Amino acid sequence: MTAGVRQETPDARRGRPAGRRARLPVLLAVVALLAGVGYRLTLLAFHAPETNSDEATMGLAALHIARGQDFPVWFYGQSYMGTLEAYLAAPVLALTGPSLFGLRLVTVALYAAFALLAWRLTLRLTGDRWFALLVVVLLALGSDRIVKNQLIAGGGYPEMSPAAAALALLAYDLCAGRPGRRLPRWTAWGLLAGLMLWVDPLVLPYVLGVGAVLVAFRRRELRGRAGAVLGIAVLVGAAPLLGHSLATGRNPLAAVLAAAGGGADAPVGWADRLHGGLLLGPSLGMGFCSPGNCATWQLWWALALPVLLVVGAVAAGRALRTGLTGRADHVGGGARPGSGDDAAANGRVGAALRLALVAAGAATLVAYTLSGSAGRTPVESSRYLSCLLVSLPALLWPLWRAARRLADGRSRRPGRRVVGILAAAVLVATVAGTGYATYRAAGAAPAARAAEARHTELVGTLRELGVRHVYGGYWTCNRLTFASGEEVVCAVVDDELRPGHDRYAPYRRAVAASSAPAWIAPTGSPLAARQDERMRAAPGSLDLITIDGYRIYLARS
Repeated sequence: MTAGVRQETPDARRGRPAGRRARLPVLLAVVALLAGVGYRLTLLAFHAPETNSDEATMGLAALHIARGQDFPVWFYGQSYMGTLEAYLAAPVLALTGPSLFGLRLVTVALYAAFALLAWRLTLRLTGDRWFALLVVVLLALGSDRIVKNQLIAGGGYPEMSPAAAALALLAYDLCAGRPGRRLPRWTAWGLLAGLMLWVDPLVLPYVLGVGAVLVAFRRRELRGRAGAVLGIAVLVGAAPLLGHSLATGRNPLAAVLAAAGGGADAPVGWADRLHGGLLLGPSLGMGFCSPGNCATWQLWWALALPVLLVVGAVAAGRALRTGLTGRADHVGGGARPGSGDDAAANGRVGAALRLALVAAGAATLVAYTLSGSAGRTPVESSRYLSCLLVSLPALLWPLWRAARRLADGRSRRPGRRVVGILAAAVLVATVAGTGYATYRAAGAAPAARAAEARHTELVGTLRELGVRHVYGGYWTCNRLTFASGEEVVCAVVDDELRPGHDRYAPYRRAVAASSAPAWIAPTGSPLAARQDERMRAAPGSLDLITIDGYRIYLARS
């Protein structure tokens, strides 16, 4: 090139500065992120999704931590599923008191962190700002199952996805050899990995997959200080799990396997497992279905997902094997400048991580399908697939590249044009399907607000009556106890009035010591019917107070 002659980019020749064009997807991604946060805060204002006693159990743990009363390692009543959410929420509840709003502020923040990390991770893996914008838009949407996973503080789900995305992002920076802060990055990776081992093993495929990439690219570095720092950090992160196991001699893995539905006392047929794991699970768990229901046309994603897993693995494997970067090469796409060797090396790291994310997604899907939960409770247990959202950049990237080639006029062969059209159609259907499911989920918010109002009236009525000890069903008890700030303490009974599953044993002892505990039952429930039979059999033994949605049975002194 002649000295002093400045080469013009295609955008400059058309009068569109490349820098301005490159900033547009960033600004739109910020708008999408704010819209996603705003949508979830709006749901929070409506008390949606409706809370339950499991979330209240985490809230009670947070209250106990805030008061210095207890520091639980596990979700009350079991020896697995760490209480990280309770420790994160404890400072908030120390200010707000027993508040669903305070409890879920933490989970909204975790969602925002996930969307931001997913944006940065997608840029690292593909270099395409417009594709990263698409990923953020999809994460801004939220069907019933998605917002339940992200907002309900029921143990593990809100923090697993941001942690997995952060692990992949840190791994990219470490494997690509980014200078500076190497040991802090190794420390952060180890701490996150250890914490996730404690919180929930559902994220384990992502920890192992991303960890394998680290070992493959940084074996020599791991033989030195980095390996020692990483090992210590993992132990520190997993310290609650390890400490409890050493102190009690319990094996948390055995409890997790039992909870997954592998018990011989309740066998589940393969037809049910395959139906729940491969048909209902993917569509529900990745946000394509209405609240608690999947219409037949919404199950198309169950057919698309296996194909995307295969195509994503083949594309990433080919890029890794041939040394091609697989990154965006169009103007304004977002690829970082640098030498050809650097671009190729970073491209190989990105390809390896995309392959790891695809493999982790496939392992998650297979493990869920093999579990009894997939066949026994497919609608509710589809939450076990929540981490699949972390794999979105790897799953959709081949589709985006094919559609982009079509849009840029680079698909001249008829076969490639057909592939590009199909890829574009799948991308459009993905956005449209998740958008419709989001619309349906938002429509359920008023019902959640009404349910919360009924529960608030129940708490207020009990306070006015001076009731401090009650018996109730599992889904009544801890929700009531948390909402009242433990002013009303509830012990669990089943539909036959026998002792039920109390997650926090002191509550049962307190109710048992009461001279005249009350009974609470939702209107129309089997427990209410059983108590009505009891009143008919022994007239005058109980006084009945009815409010909207609940029946309160008071013992006569």
